[in-house]
Amino acid sequence: MAKINCNFISYTLMRAVDITVVVPSPTFPESSMRATAEEPCAHTPKAPYPVLYLLHGGGNNQSAWTSYTNVEMYAEERNIVIVNMAAENKFFIDDGDTDYFTFISQELPDFIKGMFPVSERPEDTYIAGLSMGGFGALVHALSHPERFAAFGAFSAATSYKHVLETRPYFPADDGRYEPIALAEKIAGKGGRFPKAYLACGCQDFGYSHNREFKDKLISLGADVTWDEIEQYGHEWRFWGIEIERFLDWLPRTDVYAAQGKRKI
Repeated sequence: MAKINCNFISYTLMRAVDITVVVPSPTFPESSMRATAEEPCAHTPKAPYPVLYLLHGGGNNQSAWTSYTNVEMYAEERNIVIVNMAAENKFFIDDGDTDYFTFISQELPDFIKGMFPVSERPEDTYIAGLSMGGFGALVHALSHPERFAAFGAFSAATSYKHVLETRPYFPADDGRYEPIALAEKIAGKGGRFPKAYLACGCQDFGYSHNREFKDKLISLGADVTWDEIEQYGHEWRFWGIEIERFLDWLPRTDVYAAQGKRKI
């Protein structure tokens, strides 16, 4: 596994930004067998990797997922690139001060595809997040459903109206960042929903909102997988479980999908 902490100048945000990118690489078991393997170890992949843009929660940054969970190991086992970026506490939208929606939807994929061996196919592209990042994943996936095969939202903020209660200085609600309004727009046009994986701990303060959002999304025609665990609230123990389940659930058609998990 290659964990790359990268700093680059963003032409959208007009400043330097930090991202963390996890890229599969030869594992120790594979390296130890290089003399007899039919395909020798190499750092050049045989095909582009699928990519998951994984968004953090409030108060965190691009290092949170790799610090609090085993997401690096999961990415290595499953041959998938994972991209983490920081969006302060801005909910991954354009808030009139910083254009994080534009950055994530346009510039970040441009940078990742230009610098890393990832697929450009929507069938190999995913987005997910927890809490604030779950809201970001919902907004981005439902704003551009043609770009993603699937999305995940764990313990997500599911309503922009609720976001405005704590962020009254954000842009007024015009439907642009309201997940249900975006979903209704897709359904109204007879569009395709990316497959959805939604999860929330039963002790989470947002549990009822997440259940209601799940039911509404299903009523609009989305293919939704729901998971909940009784004893967990809004916490990393829960998200650590869910990210592994989500990665195993992903609808994958890439060349690595049939190989199964790698030994590391």
